Amino acid sequence: MTDIQRGRGVSRLAASRFLLTAAAVMALAPWALVMAVRAQSQAQDPGVRGGPADAGSFFSNLTTDQKDVEGTITSTFTEINSVTGTGNGGTGNSGLGPRFNFNSCNGCHAQPAVGGAAPFTNGFFSVFDLDGALNEMPSFESEAGVMVNARFPQVLSGNSYSIPAGFTQELFTITGRSDAGSCVLLQPDFAGGQSAGDLIFRTPTPMFGDGLMEIIPETQLQANQANQCANVNLTGICGVPNLAPDTTISRFGWKAQERSALMFSSAAYNVEEGVSTAAFPDELDDSNPACILNGVPEDHFNFINPSPHRFPGDPERQSLFIRFLQPPTPAPPNFTTIAGQNEFNSIGCNICHTSPSPTQFTTPQSAISALSAQNVNIFSDLLLHHMGNCLADGVVQGLAQGDMFRTAPLWGVGQRIFFLHDGRTSNIVQAVEDHSDQWCTNGAGMTGYQNSEADGVVAAFNALSTANQQDLIDFLRSL
Repeated sequence: MTDIQRGRGVSRLAASRFLLTAAAVMALAPWALVMAVRAQSQAQDPGVRGGPADAGSFFSNLTTDQKDVEGTITSTFTEINSVTGTGNGGTGNSGLGPRFNFNSCNGCHAQPAVGGAAPFTNGFFSVFDLDGALNEMPSFESEAGVMVNARFPQVLSGNSYSIPAGFTQELFTITGRSDAGSCVLLQPDFAGGQSAGDLIFRTPTPMFGDGLMEIIPETQLQANQANQCANVNLTGICGVPNLAPDTTISRFGWKAQERSALMFSSAAYNVEEGVSTAAFPDELDDSNPACILNGVPEDHFNFINPSPHRFPGDPERQSLFIRFLQPPTPAPPNFTTIAGQNEFNSIGCNICHTSPSPTQFTTPQSAISALSAQNVNIFSDLLLHHMGNCLADGVVQGLAQGDMFRTAPLWGVGQRIFFLHDGRTSNIVQAVEDHSDQWCTNGAGMTGYQNSEADGVVAAFNALSTANQQDLIDFLRSL
């Protein structure tokens, strides 16, 4: 049965074929004619938008029963895990490790409020040696830098901890902790990976408004995709969805590798903190029996005096926390930001970063009534795009190839500190330029991939007057 027969609208196979021709037709795109007009943007990033955090609040129209659990789901998202619930850094919750990146969710998702992106201060320095742990801090982490986890696109030969290529290599182990018994595990060979050019990074994604993003109807995403791909000969842009095992469109993560808030929460809890759950009941690394200190799954339903506040497990409560978070609130528009949004649309940024229009995404009726019939001004098509050598990380996830990424939602970007999948820059102008190999300020990350689908858009941005570029940047920082 074809996708069309199944009611999926645009044929994903056809869309994929369109995408493969993008680089070839870029030479015909009118925007390509402006590529030599201006060498680099002269706009300046005004920096993180000041004032109070315009994100991090729950929907105000939740039901009384839903409001009743706000404290419980918030404490679950912010709780600190230790290995057996007895460590000095713990709050009675067990399951940390044997390998982990952090000991709580909000430690990585904190800017500008709980549930957000990476904070100003690198929290890894507060956990790597906590409770006597014998970890060494990897050289690519710095206290004033972005929090990143690491992956080896290729399996490093002789690595002390070998997992399939492209998967997260946890930064730390519980070895030496006061609550870890006689556990002994080695950290991955990050220095060897870096020396071999086999090391890439990922930084946390913000979660504000993700409950809306989760339920955007597929028909709307497909209709937007169809319109986008119909103009590929002019723009060179034609996205494709990443697909979950049930063939529905995935939306979460830098490569849209997860379908739902629950799966995203469960996977992160297991990978980032090492906690086994009903969804992921095994330990990440059971190579040393001395490091298996709890029964599995470590997180499970509370059979002792269960109450309405005791949902089946932490991931379920974490996913409710995510669903209840309302979208970020942009700054009030002014003459400059209105002009900037007009430039944003006129040069084609809105082709991928889909912006509010008569065809914006709208949610259907939801079991959480606060999510029903909401306009989702997400500034993303939630599709995968080829982004060129500058951004390529060599990691394949589902249908996402090594140079492909989901269009990052831009709502809340005005209060973000670090940009792009690896947090390489705090300068939003550089983030724009790095969408194209020609203006990449970091140098090509990899080689052998096709041109970025954003080449023409970045060329058009650089052809704007400095004043118009600045308006566009100021608009982004107002979101």
